[in-house]
Amino acid sequence: MADKKRTATLDWEDLRHFVALARHGTLSAAARALHVNHATVSRRLASLEATLGRTLLERRPEGLVLSALGRAVLDQALTMEEASFSVLRNLQLDTDVYGLVRITMTRALADGFVAERLGPLLAHHPSLDIEIITQSRNLSLARHEADLALRLGRPAKGELVARRLATLGFGFYASRTYRDRIEAGMTPVFVGFDAESEQVPEAAWANRRLSARRFALRSNSQAAQAAVAAGGHGVALLPHLIARNWPALVAVDLGEAPPSRELWLLMRPDTARIARVRLVVDHMVGMFRSADELNRS
Repeated sequence: MADKKRTATLDWEDLRHFVALARHGTLSAAARALHVNHATVSRRLASLEATLGRTLLERRPEGLVLSALGRAVLDQALTMEEASFSVLRNLQLDTDVYGLVRITMTRALADGFVAERLGPLLAHHPSLDIEIITQSRNLSLARHEADLALRLGRPAKGELVARRLATLGFGFYASRTYRDRIEAGMTPVFVGFDAESEQVPEAAWANRRLSARRFALRSNSQAAQAAVAAGGHGVALLPHLIARNWPALVAVDLGEAPPSRELWLLMRPDTARIARVRLVVDHMVGMFRSADELNRS
């Protein structure tokens, strides 16, 4: 039966639902993106797997994972998707782009800088959709979990295309009143990362330099750290880029600060050729270049 089915023509709708499922990772998330119910997504996946006679997505404890064939099929399906967008573009009188671009980054970058600066891009390209994903684990570009990734630190050599966006400097920040009290002789209390964030270089640096100091609050969220410091409850070590988004924060001179870190934009070579992805990349490069002065206190 499977052999007979494999002679059938592939249904683009099956592929379209498969692409959404591979992107979003769950039936319910893919269904929301496609505006259908999860049973439809499941049925379309079953139809495609029956046509190919092979499993494309494996169910594991961590969620749906692409099989080796699934990754190969997804590469081809994404090419087909881009071709369909090209057809639509060629029918338009303007130069608008279509489709979804998924970007993964830290929550601090998303909330404190990137999200609010994407408005002009979306306004000029109303058919462009952007999804920002912030998770504790790094999403895999190779497994098509995202199209673009913002990562701190120089990436290891590999097959990914990498562009350096900025050099992020760090400093200590507090409310103006709290800074004045420190300058008057008060011993500062700090706000910093939790114990599980030791892999974050600036967190490890602060833990070494400030091990004897009291921390009023620890959190893996730099937005939470900034909010507590802005409220006058301690000193937070923050990227200048993020601290500048909090008007209540002022720089506090405590001497040494941690080394700066490079921010890189990563993508797969095939993704880098897609028009909508190139558009987002160009916008983000310009966004960070125009905000270069925010990398300093």
